[in-house]
Amino acid sequence: MDASPCPLDTKYANQIAALLAPPSPQAIQEYYEGLIQKEKCHAVRIEINTEHGKGVFSNRKFEEEELIFKDQILVAAQHSSNKVDCFVCSSCFRFIGSVELQIGRKLYLQSLGLLVKKECCHQTFSNEKTASSSSESQNEDDLLFQENSDNAGQSSYGENSPSKEVLESLMNEKLSLPFSKQFSLPSIVPCPGGCEEEYYCSKVCADSNWESMHSLLCTGKSSCSLRQAAIVKFTEHANSTNDIFILAAKVISFTILRYRRLKQSLFENSKRPSSHNSTNDCNLSLLLEAWKPIAMGFKRRWWDSIALPEDMDSCVEALFREEMRDMAFSSLQLLKEAIFDIECAPLFSLEIYGHIIDMFELNNLDLVVASPVENYFLYIDELPSPEKEEAEKLTRPFLDALGDDYSVCCQGTAFYPIQSCINHSCCPNAKAFKREEDIDGHTVIIAVNPISIGEEITISYIDEDLPYEERQALLADYGFKCSCRKCRKEQSSR
Repeated sequence: MDASPCPLDTKYANQIAALLAPPSPQAIQEYYEGLIQKEKCHAVRIEINTEHGKGVFSNRKFEEEELIFKDQILVAAQHSSNKVDCFVCSSCFRFIGSVELQIGRKLYLQSLGLLVKKECCHQTFSNEKTASSSSESQNEDDLLFQENSDNAGQSSYGENSPSKEVLESLMNEKLSLPFSKQFSLPSIVPCPGGCEEEYYCSKVCADSNWESMHSLLCTGKSSCSLRQAAIVKFTEHANSTNDIFILAAKVISFTILRYRRLKQSLFENSKRPSSHNSTNDCNLSLLLEAWKPIAMGFKRRWWDSIALPEDMDSCVEALFREEMRDMAFSSLQLLKEAIFDIECAPLFSLEIYGHIIDMFELNNLDLVVASPVENYFLYIDELPSPEKEEAEKLTRPFLDALGDDYSVCCQGTAFYPIQSCINHSCCPNAKAFKREEDIDGHTVIIAVNPISIGEEITISYIDEDLPYEERQALLADYGFKCSCRKCRKEQSSR
């Protein structure tokens, strides 16, 4: 592959090397001890060893099906292809508004011809693997919304579906569905910056997301017109290629804003006036501190580690990897036009960008939140006969119009800092599993077997029921060969 097309890779080579250097065992221990204290995950601890790196261990006994811990989101994004189906908080990913709004909004957008288009070319291929889930990422299809009246017939919205006037009444709460109050959702809170892309379930979520990352990526009235246009171009490119770039942008925004807060605190403590533009030099020690939460995630260059599509001949591997790198560089250039900060310039190097993207490939867990719409229709279906028949006079047309899509859940990609430390086993003692009461995007780790004090907690990154050879081939994408109890036993019997 040719040399990097990004000049910042050379200019800031030393700073990039420092950012990508593995944290010391002491730094890792201190960070996770503080994080566990903050998140109150006292039932587990993080340990570091030379064989497997980080690992999560139990501090007490767990019974089968018992909750081990919940891990909060560091950075996450809803898949672009999922935003018509699910209207959720942009911070915690809870469904918002009302059941009526969720149903009406989805059918209304479908009636306008807002469709999902698959891009099948190699440039939009993503082969995203999750380090804690066997399901395939939605990014592999790289879906793009398009408003296209010629393709309106592809939508599930048909001639016998509710009229637009009825759907508007449903969205505006002029029309109520029976028993919907039993499925109440948080009220909608708009973006503090006034954009129409992000909405929240509470002011707490809105303010937190604004301060941590969204204030740099907002296209609302608080942003200048040039930045607005640049962010729109970046987002359009991500939606048409790979929406994992949006996650990378959030990481960079998160780090820049954290850097600015650290710098402000430093000036305040030294009792000197602070100005963001007081220097154009990167304060590396501050940048390293701002980067610390991201430094903890294992990462490599995305285009070097991404698995080849199954239908691609190995003879074109070099070309494929170069195309992936160039696509990432195009995305980075658009992001740089939108939010570049000279003091944080190393973050806009292609080397850093590629490692950020790969962090989500290797360390993420699929973000999944069950739909209240599904629960609502299941509730109606289970009503006693007289009530059910009466309720379905109003609900049946909407259910028929939704078709099989009535149960679509919120789907996205997230980085969970504690979960990312859990190692793989083909005979795991835990799993990521959402219970009925888990209504936000936080990950939930449940014991699948009894766990003893001091035992390492493991999950399976893949389908552990696959044959030995297939499991090892899949795990090779993560950069290791599994030697768990099950693998050792199967290997010895070969």
